[in-house]
Amino acid sequence: MAISVLLADDQPLVRAGLRTILASQEDIAVVGEAPDGEQAVALASRLRPDVVLMDVRMPVLDGIEATRRLTRGGLPGRVLILTTYELDEYVFDALSAGASGFLLKHARPEDLIQGVRVVAAGDSLLAPSVTRRLIEEFGRRPAPAARPPEALATLTDREVEVLRLIARGLTNAEIAARLHVSETTVKTHVGHVLDKLELRDRVQAVILAYEAALVRPGA
Repeated sequence: MAISVLLADDQPLVRAGLRTILASQEDIAVVGEAPDGEQAVALASRLRPDVVLMDVRMPVLDGIEATRRLTRGGLPGRVLILTTYELDEYVFDALSAGASGFLLKHARPEDLIQGVRVVAAGDSLLAPSVTRRLIEEFGRRPAPAARPPEALATLTDREVEVLRLIARGLTNAEIAARLHVSETTVKTHVGHVLDKLELRDRVQAVILAYEAALVRPGA
């Protein structure tokens, strides 16, 4: 069954380019287009796509608030943010709102295709450099009161260690090298962490680790 995708961008040429790229793949189908965040939310609620490609800056309702409404509304689809700049000041807020990752608009067509597949499969699309940007952003923001979720107590010592390393921006390969285990073992630990903490992906894991004070910026 093809991955259904909704395009949300206020520029018709951008939407046309995205549609052309994605339509070239047999396993991906573009099911709708929205020129603003409000229509994106309405269409996503009706069409229930697997993935929403969401621009950040749009009229009527921006991509951040649209993402927040979609994720809080309990829709099964996942949001992949589209942005012009890697250091876009709104990327952090979009990820905090529940997005599963982001892509640069000047990314290669094959990266766009792979990104849609990765997010549709339930993984997050977040490069280590972006994770580190999230960490820097946490360092600039006032620290919230540390209230570790009760579910943290269900993690093993090794799983807590893996969570801390995820929050430091390490990839699975880097974590494997640090812990002297196989990458497959790390993937298993990551899966257990996400399941026990009821998190969608690594993005939420990074945010939770900092909000629970498991790690601190600059430490």
